[in-house]
Amino acid sequence: MKKILITLIALIMWGAPLGTVKAQPGYEPSAENLAARERFAQRRFGIFLHWGIYSLFGQGEWYMTNAGIDCHEYAKAASAFYPHAFDADDWIKAFKDAGAGYICFTTRHHDGFSMWDTQASDYQIMNTPYARDIVGQLARACHEQDMGLHLYYSHLDWTREDYPLGRTGRNTHRRGGMEDRTSYFNFINQQLTELLTNYGRVDAIWFDGMWDHDNDKTPFDWNLDEQYALIHRLQPACLIGNNHHQTPRPGEDIQLFERDVPGENKAGFSGQAVSRLPLETCQTMNGMWGYKVADQDYKTSAELIRLLARTASKGANLLLNIGPQPDGQLPAQALDRLRDIGIWLKANGKAIYGTDGADYAGRREDVVCTQTDKAVYVHVLNPELKRIDGLAIPRKIKKARSLTDDTAFTLNKDKKGHYVVDGLELPADCADYVIVLQ
Repeated sequence: MKKILITLIALIMWGAPLGTVKAQPGYEPSAENLAARERFAQRRFGIFLHWGIYSLFGQGEWYMTNAGIDCHEYAKAASAFYPHAFDADDWIKAFKDAGAGYICFTTRHHDGFSMWDTQASDYQIMNTPYARDIVGQLARACHEQDMGLHLYYSHLDWTREDYPLGRTGRNTHRRGGMEDRTSYFNFINQQLTELLTNYGRVDAIWFDGMWDHDNDKTPFDWNLDEQYALIHRLQPACLIGNNHHQTPRPGEDIQLFERDVPGENKAGFSGQAVSRLPLETCQTMNGMWGYKVADQDYKTSAELIRLLARTASKGANLLLNIGPQPDGQLPAQALDRLRDIGIWLKANGKAIYGTDGADYAGRREDVVCTQTDKAVYVHVLNPELKRIDGLAIPRKIKKARSLTDDTAFTLNKDKKGHYVVDGLELPADCADYVIVLQ
């Protein structure tokens, strides 16, 4: 409660960009839900996992519609899906070692294939040679290792005949003439009920695909009120996020941003206003979400660490994606990046976990800030800097020191009353050097 009050005061006085625990008009979150929002905001770092039978093709999760594949031929890949090397415990341990606090797993993507033992469809993991419940294994490992469990669920479907066709998946050779909105939404609600009933605590449902009908002349009714009420009735603490690229709607508990930190729109998906809900940015390690064999252009560890700092400085979590291989292994380059992030977080985690966003460094790219009620953390993202100026911090700062080795730095003020830190001599390979202002 003390942290929430501090955050609210900070927003009023300083305009910090943190998403705070605030109810939306027409929706009153439960006490359990408000507490879950706070836990979510404390974690700051999660792992996104795009994995399904599309990994067999090695062309990413949009392969069916991008290549115009007949959905009935595509479905035959299920008979070859046997991820013999998958080990949920190993996955979760690797993510914990990297410093992540939760995962978000694609239970059912746009291709319509379900990665759990669902009674609502035969197009699912139990009807493959593997015949083991992937969601169940991950849920068990998450609960045993104290890892948050978020479940991605696609609102659209390129395979089901009852799904009202949107702007994507028009070339997947559905037979047509069988669209039935009521049938489709009953299917969705049955699957959501399974996911929220059979796998213990689920920390969030992460929806995607509403944008499939954003070109409709008549607004498409996604029955969100009914779906959101169902989720909150089954698990009151379960958070709801929707990657619709719009302002959050009543019933949603977190705001999602795709490939951009809140307030930026370089990728073209995030022009919406930033709300006071807890925030999350999702981003890929390479260029694709699902496994693509030709995409080995991974962001460097330094780039990803800096992205984590920039996201936290906006009061948001980073959901960093991995596309597992068809055999169930995580790509070696992804594991390398995770190890580096984990090493950095072990030394600098105080500047990320449990912090609020802070815009004290303005809109510059090479310096960002996070904060707690006792300290401001200055993240130096450019190791060539010798001096930091323009730190517009409305607190009385007594000293500046390194977070990791307690090196002291000269602290002054300029004519505008902004703090200046002099005497920087940083290692050339430093991804993010953190200075604590106390």
